Amino acid sequence: MSETHRYPAPGKLNLMLRVTGRRADGYHLLQTVIRFIDYSDTLSFRVREDGAITRANEVAGVPVDADLALRAARWLQRITGTRHGAEIALEKRLPIGGGLGGGSSDAATTLLALNHLWRTGLARERLAALALELGADVPVFVGGENALAEGIGERLTPLELPPAWYLVLVPPVAVPTARIFAHPELKRDSKPIKITAFSAGLVGNDLEPVVCREYPEVGRYLDWLKQAAPAWVTGTGACVFAAFPAENAARRVWEQAPGAMRGFVAQGLARHPLRDLAR
Repeated sequence: MSETHRYPAPGKLNLMLRVTGRRADGYHLLQTVIRFIDYSDTLSFRVREDGAITRANEVAGVPVDADLALRAARWLQRITGTRHGAEIALEKRLPIGGGLGGGSSDAATTLLALNHLWRTGLARERLAALALELGADVPVFVGGENALAEGIGERLTPLELPPAWYLVLVPPVAVPTARIFAHPELKRDSKPIKITAFSAGLVGNDLEPVVCREYPEVGRYLDWLKQAAPAWVTGTGACVFAAFPAENAARRVWEQAPGAMRGFVAQGLARHPLRDLAR
């Protein structure tokens, strides 16, 4: 096998999320503003010449048959017909069931990294089409730009977002995405809005009331954070966040958090760190 190559798989925040409808096949139609943050999983790849795709380490909470990085590698291998394989190691920092896009980001980093390492040469647009087969959140990570995502996540409009720091709190629960979207009380009829540039006024998350009702610990974390700044649930939860203009402002609030709370301070990124791996 070859040398080891390490790549980040950054988390994301949904700065705004609206559910605008539901398709006949059950998929929900969304409008959401997605921002990358500098808090990441890390994936390591070693190219194999025998075509095997394997995982090099155990990952708590991510069984091999549910590992999106392995699925992405096998999907890319099948589509391109490459004879290369890979040994993949995953260092997990992004919380599972936290709404930070960890599994989707892992899959996207795998597509970008192995397309580069295997020299399969797929263009970004083709990789993004493959990404949608792996999950609705995967294309935005492949696209590499903070974006307004619409439809089921496949229609992306890049957005220039202002610099910001975020305090992200991590409640001690994992929220299954499918459970939230299947909830009978979920709001599914928000009117689509036109966005040419992201405004601080375009905030809110249609999923938040259901998440907080079903997982009271999320509501408790959110209520605490709202005492310091406007705050929201990201994605389907469980993580909650608030934005600050500077790192020290975010850290001052974090220093006041009760000792049992988990969380971190992260900087909003202008673009995905692997943006230049595909054209």
